[in-house]
Amino acid sequence: QVQLVESGGGLVQAGDSLRLSCTDSGRTFDRYHMGWFRQAPGKEREFVAAINWGGGTTSYADSVNGRFTISRDNAKNTVYLQMNSLKPEDTAVYYCAAAPRTTSWNWLRSPSQYNSWGQGTQVTVYS
Repeated sequence: QVQLVESGGGLVQAGDSLRLSCTDSGRTFDRYHMGWFRQAPGKEREFVAAINWGGGTTSYADSVNGRFTISRDNAKNTVYLQMNSLKPEDTAVYYCAAAPRTTSWNWLRSPSQYNSWGQGTQVTVYS
């Protein structure tokens, strides 16, 4: 099972960029698809992006497509979320999560498909 720790959040101005990292301290990272989700105060957790276990396939929410990029380095047990052109509505706690690579790709936008979660990192964007 993976143990995930996120980093890289912060307070930035609209239009700025941030890169989030999520590292697994275990040895089975490449057995998992990885996803990023976010949750703003008073809102449900929502899908942001996902990447398959090998890194060759990605998926994005419409709200971030073209601005955010998910990537992974299996040698470093790390998944990244590069966030450009940030907007105030991107403000949320961002979570990385792992789903077994047997999980159907079509279901990876659902939080229920992920069985391991990080603790979250706060991203705040001011205008």
